[in-house]
Amino acid sequence: MKTMEMTTMSSKGQVVIPADIRDRIGLSSGTKLMILMDGDNLLLKPVQTPKMEVFRALVKRSRRWAKEAGKEKRRSQAHQKSSS
Repeated sequence: MKTMEMTTMSSKGQVVIPADIRDRIGLSSGTKLMILMDGDNLLLKPVQTPKMEVFRALVKRSRRWAKEAGKEKRRSQAHQKSSS
C-alpha cells in the first residue's frame, strides 16, 4: 500500500516522518535510517541490526568458504608441483 504525506525540512536539515507512517512501520526515536538517492528521488530505509543467530550463521558460512578455498589452493599448488 503506497502512502503519500507532506513534510517540511527544517533549517538544520531535519525532516519529521508523520506519526501514522512511523507507527505502521515500527519506527521509534533513535532508529537508524539509510538514505538512498536515485536522481532527485530519496528513499529512507530503516537499518535493522541483524539478530545474533543470523550473524553466527554468516560466520559459519564464511569459515566453511575459507576452509574450502584453502583446500582448493593446496590442491592447485600440489598439481603445479607434480606438473613441474
